Amino acid sequence: MQVLIIDDTQLNLTLMEHLVRRLPDCESISFLNPLLARNWCREQVPDLVIVDYMMPEMHGIEFTRQFRELPGCAEVPVLMVTANHETSLRHEALNQGITDFLNKPVDKTEFLARARNMLSLRESHKKLTDRAAWLAEEVRLATGKIVTREQETIFCLAKAAEYRDPETGSHILRMAHYSRQIAANLGFSLEQQELLLKTAPMHDIGKVGTPDLILLKPGRLTRDELAIMRQHTVIGYEVLSASSSPLMKVAAEIAHSHHEKYDGSGYPGGLKGEEIPVFGRIVAVADVFDALTSERPYKQAWSVEQASQFLKDGSGVHFDPSCVDAFLSGWKEVMEIRERFLDEGIPLPRRDIAEDF
Repeated sequence: MQVLIIDDTQLNLTLMEHLVRRLPDCESISFLNPLLARNWCREQVPDLVIVDYMMPEMHGIEFTRQFRELPGCAEVPVLMVTANHETSLRHEALNQGITDFLNKPVDKTEFLARARNMLSLRESHKKLTDRAAWLAEEVRLATGKIVTREQETIFCLAKAAEYRDPETGSHILRMAHYSRQIAANLGFSLEQQELLLKTAPMHDIGKVGTPDLILLKPGRLTRDELAIMRQHTVIGYEVLSASSSPLMKVAAEIAHSHHEKYDGSGYPGGLKGEEIPVFGRIVAVADVFDALTSERPYKQAWSVEQASQFLKDGSGVHFDPSCVDAFLSGWKEVMEIRERFLDEGIPLPRRDIAEDF
């Protein structure tokens, strides 16, 4: 352990260096000038400071005050050596961070006893600090495992929906990345962007409760069938909101709100404008664009130009205008995402998917 000694008298330094050598596993670093000692402490953190009170450049109390402001030095024990027995001085010293006092002339036995006590205090504090850091790291690792499990759960649920729905896994990846791109262009934080990327794939999980005769029907849906199809937003919300996970709560909100329309004509709640959760407004744009431009067993793909015009025409009616603008302003990134996650070929007969939205 490092013992920093500051005294403007060489004889006193020599004496205390000699005494420190009698302490186990300790080395001394000595300065005649407190300013030099303070500068040394900016790069190093000692385990014990022994400082004289009366010094020409800076007295011991002022040194201690400045020392306490340095990184890592707030808890280091400080012994002040003084011949002054005034109570007011000692009170001031204690208020500025002095831990204990040594009276002049220094008694060897008292010096060693107080130094040992201070070093023992320092060692205990370092162990507690190390343990706190260890516990923090353990909590971080445990939390990481929980988040990983949540992500695995989301992936498994999304895969379950994919097996029932003619939409492909590539659609889920594309719309999730489109959603993140919109969020980025809207100025969302990286943390929010990542949260959206992880939760957007769950938007249609409620389709696990939609009958195959409706989900896979090649022709136009009847009014009753359309009502049943639209229940997937409520089913998805009920499935996901049952979890206490914050991640699942966000996914539930997206599942419930991604078919709401900006003018209030959407479902299931008929929410309008900013009443619709912002992640739901973002996913609505990403989901519709990719669904329109993707080939399905029941429909042909629209061109990207047709789909982008559909978004523009629906801006302020179906879609949040700011989300549409954010999507179109990142057109280069949109095309890169589309190219990165290509669908495999799918056989045809078809219906107009626009009625589903």
